[in-house]
Amino acid sequence: MKKDINWGELGFAYMPTDYRFVSNYKDGAWDEGALITDPNVVINECAGVLQYAQTCFEGLKAYTTEDGHIVCFRPDLNAQRMEDSAKRLEMPVYPQDKFIEAVKKVVLANEDFVPPYGSGATLYIRPYMYGSNAVIGVKPATEYQFRILVTPVGPYFKGGVRPLTLRISDFDRAAPRGTGHIKGGLNYAMSLHAIVDAHNQGYDENVYLDAGSRTYIEETGGANILFVTKDNKVITPKSDSILPSITRRSLMVVAKEYLGLETEERKIALDEIGDFAECGLCGTAAVISPVGKIVDHGKEICFPAGMEKMGPVTQKLYDTLTGIQMGRIPAPEGWICTIK
Repeated sequence: MKKDINWGELGFAYMPTDYRFVSNYKDGAWDEGALITDPNVVINECAGVLQYAQTCFEGLKAYTTEDGHIVCFRPDLNAQRMEDSAKRLEMPVYPQDKFIEAVKKVVLANEDFVPPYGSGATLYIRPYMYGSNAVIGVKPATEYQFRILVTPVGPYFKGGVRPLTLRISDFDRAAPRGTGHIKGGLNYAMSLHAIVDAHNQGYDENVYLDAGSRTYIEETGGANILFVTKDNKVITPKSDSILPSITRRSLMVVAKEYLGLETEERKIALDEIGDFAECGLCGTAAVISPVGKIVDHGKEICFPAGMEKMGPVTQKLYDTLTGIQMGRIPAPEGWICTIK
């Protein structure tokens, strides 16, 4: 029995659900884990996560498809990315098969919170891990907790998609050979001042340049970025400091295999972005969001096909990927994980 929720009015915000999954790491091993009902976390005041930000997380969604199944999208890639994040932060790896199993368990346990097909809403899934025991010296924790919470969310952009206005940031998001390629909480903490400042100046997001030369586009604070050339080629930036977005990687496959477009991943110089016809931000929350303009210290760079609404290629990419996720379009093998 679905919960009595006005699915069409949901925003992108946390709503507690009935169950969450918890597993503890102690003495070199993970326990079996369990579904629990308490949404609160109790940890020591000196826990590693509180002192030295030893934490990483993931984000994915569960959907109700057109034929009534509950599915999620490429959770194996989230499991792999969380393994990469954990290794970089000297945290124990939560096994990938157990990760996917836990995702299925917590979604099924909260089945009544999975929004119905056609509502525009989805069930957001947030796996995360943190150092839980007391650590006063600068070193990795020895005990960890892996948890998954779920919460129903509406469309990321309430009231429909509108083209975003971005600015070239004076702040750096990630250092060369740093942690920009992992989903560690520390990367997001250091971006908060920049995003608040951007909002205060009237911008939707920051575009970060490579910290080494500050001449190449990398990504924004919360999403990867893609460009479309005037002859419909889809291009994304190449850098070791960019988070490997599952949505972006999927969109590149969609562009090539479903839409027959040429794709390329390469370094993109700041001074060439004015040559592109379309620009979009891609991530789990919004899938793809059109960018109308990027402002570089007063100089406005406008994308002719994205000022009023999504450009034609961006729209096709969005429609095709969401069609795959919702079961309206056949998916590549292994992309859809059926939960029920």
